Amino acid sequence: MGQQLKALEKRRHALQTLANHERKEFALHLEPWEKPLSWADKGVDIFHFLKNNPIILTGAFATLAHYKPKLASRALAVGWGAIKLIKSAKSLI
Repeated sequence: MGQQLKALEKRRHALQTLANHERKEFALHLEPWEKPLSWADKGVDIFHFLKNNPIILTGAFATLAHYKPKLASRALAVGWGAIKLIKSAKSLI
């Protein structure tokens, strides 16, 4: 039993060393992507926040429409076009 336990311990140590090496190598390859991925993550967080709190988005758009109606109409047209594009892309997939 003692030899089997020692063999398992050696194997565990070898696997831990290999995992540590692979983790460091993966981190080196992932480092250039860290900043863009963090920005994408923030964008996803903002999207979920606005999805869960639609009154904020509605209020912001109403304020924009009150003070800058031309900009609001352009934003509405762009948003509507983006929604149509996304829906058509979803139907293709």
